[in-house]
Amino acid sequence: MDGSKIDRSPNLIVIAACLVIVIAGLRAATSIIVPFLISVFVAVVSLPLQNWLIARKVPVSLAIFLTLTADVLVLVGFGFLVGGQVQGFANEVDEYQKRLDGLVKSMDQYLDPLGFDISSAGIITFLKENVLDIFKNALLRGYSLVSNFVLILLTILFVLFEASGFAAKLDRAIGYPTHNTIRLDKIKKDIQQYLLVKTLVSLATGLLVGISLALMGLDFPVLWGLLAFLLNYIPSLGSIIAAVPPVLLAIIQFGSGRAIGVAAVFLVINVLVGNLIEPHLMGRRLGLSALVVFLSLVFWGWVWGPVGMILSVPLTMIIKIMLENTRDLRWIAVMLGSGKEQHPESK
Repeated sequence: MDGSKIDRSPNLIVIAACLVIVIAGLRAATSIIVPFLISVFVAVVSLPLQNWLIARKVPVSLAIFLTLTADVLVLVGFGFLVGGQVQGFANEVDEYQKRLDGLVKSMDQYLDPLGFDISSAGIITFLKENVLDIFKNALLRGYSLVSNFVLILLTILFVLFEASGFAAKLDRAIGYPTHNTIRLDKIKKDIQQYLLVKTLVSLATGLLVGISLALMGLDFPVLWGLLAFLLNYIPSLGSIIAAVPPVLLAIIQFGSGRAIGVAAVFLVINVLVGNLIEPHLMGRRLGLSALVVFLSLVFWGWVWGPVGMILSVPLTMIIKIMLENTRDLRWIAVMLGSGKEQHPESK
């Protein structure tokens, strides 16, 4: 009897059991892991600023302090923007409900002769039980992150301190550059490049959406711009999800004509930024297949909720970058890709 066939099944069972335990642990530790992930994400995005300051002969401690100060200003400003916009939106909910009642009644006049019976109470109940509940849960997660603001800042500080001395520490530990250290440095640069470019592209998307909707007169354009910024981390699906609330609001506020215009704005921005600018900046190598994007969205959303959905593609992309820089596991990175990438040759 072939011994290899006997040993393989138990190994697969052990691996599957370990994966189940790890996933269960990730879900159970959501309140700890999510703030940590956000801290690492912010720290990695802000590392180019710290490195730029250090390259300009700024002392390391001062460079870290200035970088952390910039992070605090951005996070606090983001929090005030979101809080003010959400509060204003909550104050207008009753007015939007009245407009929705009037819209449904006007639709009844055209649909009743055709045998269709729609109820404004039913539509409002559906919105409350589905859309508003999702929105409320997302806000609760956001408020829990605000309560961990000090923990997030401390984690960012420690990551920045560790990053400033990591290269020197690695040189002392190994003593001379090797193929693995060069590969590790390349992984770090690829991850930083991806997160920085993705953040800048998402920021541009949010600004374009906010300015366009403000010019169209839609209520709370800053809120929809912030939503577009966050959801742009999810390719394709994120732009669709971000377009739904402002399009629905445009129907209530203006009618179907202006709502089509709002949808067209999102379509044009998505084509311009998502299909032209972003691929040019990212390079064809940094791509994921549509199936992998959807599965990662479902999986990380199930594990960590709305924050997991936003970070799903960056997390999967980081895994892909690490795999494609590993000789034995590069084939997994190819399977995760869209099929159009130009992978680097093995070194």
